[in-house]
Amino acid sequence: MNYDDNNIFAKILNGKIPCNKIYEDNFVLSFYDINPQKKIHALVIPKGKYIDLDDFSLNASPEEMVGLIKGINKVAKKLNVSTDLGRGYRVLSNISDHGGQEVPHLHFHLFGGEKIGRMVE
Repeated sequence: MNYDDNNIFAKILNGKIPCNKIYEDNFVLSFYDINPQKKIHALVIPKGKYIDLDDFSLNASPEEMVGLIKGINKVAKKLNVSTDLGRGYRVLSNISDHGGQEVPHLHFHLFGGEKIGRMVE
């Protein structure tokens, strides 16, 4: 599968669609999910053109990989759910159709602000 430059996250990254931004740096953009599933529901996406985690792990630079992981942690801190505050959160990425991925751009859901519950229901 080739990267689709017309997916919604690509349009958010290039400014064609607005978002409620939480955090941005050279590697990631984070914003609130428009259909939140928990009290806090943010998305963290890499700025590079990666379809999913498999694509990212095969093609991203080491700097992009570190930037993504650190970006997720920075978003958790900004949202006051990080473990250094005695709290916690869940990070989830759906991969391909069988994994439930709806947008073909790698993205991580960050849930928090309440007890999340079972991992898979």
